[in-house]
Amino acid sequence: MRARAVVGGIVSSIAVLVIGWQLGGEPAVTAPSQSTTSGSSASGSGSSGSGSSGSTASGTGGVSVSGTFTGDATQTRYGPVQVRITVAGGKITDVTALQLTDHDGRSVQISQQAAPILRQEALAAQSASIQAVSGATFTSEGYTTSLQSAIDKAGL
Repeated sequence: MRARAVVGGIVSSIAVLVIGWQLGGEPAVTAPSQSTTSGSSASGSGSSGSGSSGSTASGTGGVSVSGTFTGDATQTRYGPVQVRITVAGGKITDVTALQLTDHDGRSVQISQQAAPILRQEALAAQSASIQAVSGATFTSEGYTTSLQSAIDKAGL
């Protein structure tokens, strides 16, 4: 009888994990940003990317990037997520959420709670390698995907 209860517990645990994996496994889909403003380059190497404005200047010891760079809009299950970064001297100084999930009132509430935490994590990490906010998985995934897009456009 005890072995039967243990096997039943294991089977039900596996079922819960599989269902959670299937629900959480929906990938984020990115769409290109709609604005197309090119930046300038003081070193003459080209533009800084679409949806951004910025400049690249050669300084002593390397390249220093400055400007604003808009990441691609990322479509999530609960709506689009898009961020813009501000870069000064090659460092991310600000992250602004341009779009957050807005499928319904609950997703808006979740996004509003998660955005400041995700912003703080991005500024501290200076990258898109940040922890997801518990309870805001889709917002977090969309945020980091758009953030990485903006970082790539900045060339950081």
